[in-house]
Amino acid sequence: MRRVHVVGTSGSGKSTVAAALARALGVRHVELDALHWLPGWQERPVAEFRAHLSAALAEGGWVVDGNHAAQSRDLVWAQVDTVVWLDLPRRTVMRQVVQRTARRWLRRELLWGSNRESLRKTLLSRDSVVWWAWSTHERRRTEYTAALRSVPFRVVHLRSRAEVDRWLATGGSPA
Repeated sequence: MRRVHVVGTSGSGKSTVAAALARALGVRHVELDALHWLPGWQERPVAEFRAHLSAALAEGGWVVDGNHAAQSRDLVWAQVDTVVWLDLPRRTVMRQVVQRTARRWLRRELLWGSNRESLRKTLLSRDSVVWWAWSTHERRRTEYTAALRSVPFRVVHLRSRAEVDRWLATGGSPA
């Protein structure tokens, strides 16, 4: 396992799992959101995003996290040896995304350069990550069920926080 893509709905723990796995494997952690978002929550142009991603994938090993399927899946899955799918229950995802968002907002954490969670954007906007996690949960499950049905690489399908924790404790050995 040297080229891994961690996928799942927003708030499922992709970045946390990918960072831990990258450390365990001794490879680079590549966050698609970090490549995607420019200051002021502006989206990076697709061609530029793909160029940055291609450069990151040119390294010998990596763990990529994130979805951005239309912009990145063809590049990542052409080289991946393992996809880790965090398919957690909606209640778990919602607890995690609310806790993470509250922590980021309270601590004024910087995200991908100069972006921060704002109370207005977090709670009162259709762009809210909390709303996004809720409204896309089933759609992501349906998409990944279909996309991962018959692929030429290993798929690790984790369905609970306990499964994720056990799998990480083994350093990513077969689930």
